[in-house]
Amino acid sequence: MKVGIGYDNQKNSISLGKKVAENAIENGKIKRPALVIAFCSGRVDHEEYFKGLQIVVGNQVPIIGGSAIGIITNESLSYEGHIAGAAIIESETIQLRVASADGLDKNEKLAGQKLAKKLSDSIEGRILLIFYDSIKNPPTETTPPVINASPPLIQGIEETLKTNVPIIGGGVIGDYEFSQTKQFCGSYVDNQSVVGTLLGGDFNPYFRIMHGCTPKDGIYHTITKSEGSVLYEVDGKSVVDMIDDQYGNKDWRSQVPVERLTIGVNYGEKFGDLKEEYFVNRLITGVLPNGEGIVLFEPDLKEGSKIMFMLRNNKMMIESAKKNSSELLEKIITNGEQPVFGLYIDCAGRAAKASDALTEEASEVQNIFNQYNTPLLGFYSGVEIAPFLGKSRGLDWTGVLLVFAKGKMQT
Repeated sequence: MKVGIGYDNQKNSISLGKKVAENAIENGKIKRPALVIAFCSGRVDHEEYFKGLQIVVGNQVPIIGGSAIGIITNESLSYEGHIAGAAIIESETIQLRVASADGLDKNEKLAGQKLAKKLSDSIEGRILLIFYDSIKNPPTETTPPVINASPPLIQGIEETLKTNVPIIGGGVIGDYEFSQTKQFCGSYVDNQSVVGTLLGGDFNPYFRIMHGCTPKDGIYHTITKSEGSVLYEVDGKSVVDMIDDQYGNKDWRSQVPVERLTIGVNYGEKFGDLKEEYFVNRLITGVLPNGEGIVLFEPDLKEGSKIMFMLRNNKMMIESAKKNSSELLEKIITNGEQPVFGLYIDCAGRAAKASDALTEEASEVQNIFNQYNTPLLGFYSGVEIAPFLGKSRGLDWTGVLLVFAKGKMQT
């Protein structure tokens, strides 16, 4: 397996696609592309960018990916301008099957089932990569954005595919205004779609999840009124009033998404030493115009759920990125294998611009990959998906690092 990484920043979208592909082919010394993983800013004309990629790699090579707030490579990290990046993979031994399904905004579970039916009875996959449209409805002047839900999407895939293959990927998002996004679905560009790539062959996938939130006060609360992704009451009280009290003002209500506070669920030990790596956090995308409730990035928190108010911890976020990426690559080397390619799916809220951090946490991942001379492509996402405590889940405020390794195969 060989992988080349390309990056560029220019207004002409066809030229952008061509340059990104040419750079990737040159950097990886690619002769016969097998798969392209590509992303571009919401400012870019996605259809033209896609055409530019195809001009270089040909119409028969599948291209997967879509919109991204920012791009991360070994040398670049940016969410400004007309940016784009791609990884082009060449391998004689890799097996892959690409499929897509639309209608995500109508029924996420059905879209997952449709995708899995197209992928079933194909190859024996070692990993399933998926990228899907994060945005069901963009925000208006009076309403927060509505998000496509990952839990029913994953459920539809798993129930139909009937395999234990790990699912890793992300919900794509092109800007901080939650505008409509686009997905690269193999041979075409679409929206309200999910694209999946089942990968098998002579490689091993490794992954780690980077965290970065801590419990605000260690107190559990119970959701007492909710509907879908809207949370109205906690402990029988207005959740908006509770957050007003925690901030000491109402200024946070104007933030889309809310910058510092998240809602967390602890999947580890409930008492004693609370370990942040066992929490799944949900971003607050905004407040209802009448102030009656908050809108969460996912609709999976139901009445009766035990939650904690969580604070984003920039120091922990940066330490986690450095520690986990370093440990993962060291593990691969210790196992007698060689890291070939890293894909970093990074929550857009973790970018320095969005988290009020002085340092880009993704630069820690860059540094580690450059020490090991390993190609890296990353993008800023809306949702990150990875196996967590034995089950593939949609995550928020995390970074998911996937590494392909070759060499000694695991038994």
